[in-house]
Amino acid sequence: MSDRSELAAAVLAGDRAALARAITVIERRASGCRELVGTLHRQGSDVPVVGITGSPGAGKSTIVAELARHHRTNDETIGVIGIDPSSPVSGGAILGDRIRLGSIMRDPGIFYRSMSTGGALGGLAPAVPDVVTAFEAAGMDHVFIETVGAGQSEIDVVGVADTVAIVLQPGTGDDVQLLKAGILEIGDLFVVNKMDRPEADLTVAQLQEAIELNDHDGWTPSIVETTATTGDGIGDLIAAIANHHAQLQTCDRFEHRRRRRYRNDVKRLVRLAFERRLDDTLADEQAGELARRIQRRELDVHSAATTVADDVFPPERETGGHNEGHGSCSH
Repeated sequence: MSDRSELAAAVLAGDRAALARAITVIERRASGCRELVGTLHRQGSDVPVVGITGSPGAGKSTIVAELARHHRTNDETIGVIGIDPSSPVSGGAILGDRIRLGSIMRDPGIFYRSMSTGGALGGLAPAVPDVVTAFEAAGMDHVFIETVGAGQSEIDVVGVADTVAIVLQPGTGDDVQLLKAGILEIGDLFVVNKMDRPEADLTVAQLQEAIELNDHDGWTPSIVETTATTGDGIGDLIAAIANHHAQLQTCDRFEHRRRRRYRNDVKRLVRLAFERRLDDTLADEQAGELARRIQRRELDVHSAATTVADDVFPPERETGGHNEGHGSCSH
């Protein structure tokens, strides 16, 4: 039995130290990572995955902590992935969430992992889908993913989570942010946090109006009012998440979302494989020569890109059809 097989067996047996080592292997893409994740996936089972996203300062970390505490009262186990911005020096996570979550991290029933975005624009770390697989294999009852923030491009969480909760705070212009493409549409439910603020009722009303004006594919997102620092509304949020999960089950959308997650995972890994092969194929000297030829107008960028792409992934032989190549202008 290989070291990775032994590690996978320990994770499946509920060994938390082994789970930590497995996640490190996944994050670093260390030797045997593919074997490890493959074993964990085959032996794991579906666990509800909830994405918590929203603007910085809206109270996402406090809400995640309160959700975890609530579930622990029922002796349920929780896996939490906290995505932090990347350090401009080391590239690692700044660990702000780890500081804010404080006491829950000492609970043996809660496994918290802080991860860096690694510069990714989608609000998630590249390893998140595989870490979710590890949590599922470890027998977690619930998995929460807290993204680094929410903007027009930071919507990758929708490709991993079964339920996406968007957290807003009153009086900060979050209602305007929601109107940006891709943000309002990804929310399965909305949390207006810090309801003790005077602008809170207005934010709820504006949000309700915005939801009514948008199509949510047969599901009307609920609005949950919370003040996470006091725990107010957390029970309602738990109920809203459970209601959405039940709705997914009754209309087969859970399976649809899981297939979407796995489809996105395959595309992600193919892109990584392409990038690695591209790095192996396109040496600095070759890239420099292509750049010089383009600068001398002997070659255009699209032709150069097609040549390199054909070297990395040779096109199939033509069988009478038309081969359009790989240029970025092809349709």
